[in-house]
Amino acid sequence: MVMTKAKLLRSLDRERLKAEIRQAEQRISGEIRVSISPVFWGDVRKAAEKAFLRMQSNIATDGNAVLFFVVPARRTFVVLGGSGIHAKVGQQFWQQISDQLSAGFREGDFTNSLLLAIAAVGKAAA
Repeated sequence: MVMTKAKLLRSLDRERLKAEIRQAEQRISGEIRVSISPVFWGDVRKAAEKAFLRMQSNIATDGNAVLFFVVPARRTFVVLGGSGIHAKVGQQFWQQISDQLSAGFREGDFTNSLLLAIAAVGKAAA
């Protein structure tokens, strides 16, 4: 079964995600966003990077923005962190977040996987 953007959005507990994002953002000076992308052809990482650049240009983040870019139809995602947050947490942290999300997504546990990842970003970047 192909997971579409609409199906994923219906399965997510958006209120819990918003609350976790607000809580994590209180610990960092940037913003955390979750972007659920529709089907598209092309390089997912490049699309995520473009979205991340737009995100950072619209807000003052001090390099502390984080983007979770999910493409359900392609069964993939990209997590991007700005230079400020990356300097604090390092590449190993991002790999752990990606591994955790991959495991949770494979099990179909989208909300809890994202909640744990967002909470981890807030704690690690504080």
